[in-house]
Amino acid sequence: MTELITTVQDFMTGPYGTYVIYAGTFLGVLLLYTGLSSFLSRREMRSEALSRRMRLIDKGATTPELLALLKPDTKHGLLNRLPFVGDLPVTMLQAGIFMSPKTFMMICVTIFVCVLAIFAAITAPSPAVAIAFVVGFVLPITIVRNKRTTRINALISQLPDSLDLIARGLRVGHPLNTSVKAVAEEMADPIGSEFGIIFDQVSYGDDLPDAFAEFAERIDVEDVHYLSASIGIQHGTGGDLARVISILANVIRDRIAMRRRIRAITSEGRLTGIFLSVLPVAILGFTHISTPSYFGGVADDPMFNPMMMAIATFILLNFIVLRRLVNFRL
Repeated sequence: MTELITTVQDFMTGPYGTYVIYAGTFLGVLLLYTGLSSFLSRREMRSEALSRRMRLIDKGATTPELLALLKPDTKHGLLNRLPFVGDLPVTMLQAGIFMSPKTFMMICVTIFVCVLAIFAAITAPSPAVAIAFVVGFVLPITIVRNKRTTRINALISQLPDSLDLIARGLRVGHPLNTSVKAVAEEMADPIGSEFGIIFDQVSYGDDLPDAFAEFAERIDVEDVHYLSASIGIQHGTGGDLARVISILANVIRDRIAMRRRIRAITSEGRLTGIFLSVLPVAILGFTHISTPSYFGGVADDPMFNPMMMAIATFILLNFIVLRRLVNFRL
């Protein structure tokens, strides 16, 4: 056993030990990313539960309890005043993550401390802090933001079908509130829970236009704002709401098709921008790993740090400009 330990120590301190550490670090970050993604995007089969709201109702939750859990207050608290993470409560709500933002930040702090303690023993303090910050804060927040984008896109793709369902209900004589309830009960998340919140708000005493206005503010997407405006105008002036909602469903469906067409046309430009932005960083990292003396030999030169800052600035500007050139908003 002693000989085995000695052999392992000699290997880790040898020329290949550094590569093993980097490979282990990459594998650990990959496993952390996969674990967080799986934890934040757990799903149940449609046959088990149609939406989160229906599951809560099945457990006996009352209307105030549903609204407190599915529509928490995101406008107050210390976290809203912090830079970079001030929008985290709203982002988590839009992502469908019903965890307290304070709990989420405590988990991030715990990951940061653990990673810092691990890397502080094998590398210099500055790289250890940088790696711990990326793994503990940047990576989890990026996962939340990506989940928000995925959920918003899923909601928008469900919106035309839900509007068609509402229009059919209005044509056969059902009131709007009953049609909203049908969407909440018959369609899956995320649209099912969101329309369920609207129905619960109306059942608890809110006006229907106000409930749709809060829905638009909560999701903050143009298509949902159009729906909220249509409901508000019809509620104040009257008119054929079923026809308005049917037209709006067709408009949203055409906008979705146009977005997909534009994304397909610009896919080559987006991949080129990503490649040109990642390539310099990859070359720098590979050179530093394979030949540490390449940059280490001139690190003491007074022009080294200004030149590295200039290179990093130009790489960042290159990424921003290329992204703006191929990122169209419709």
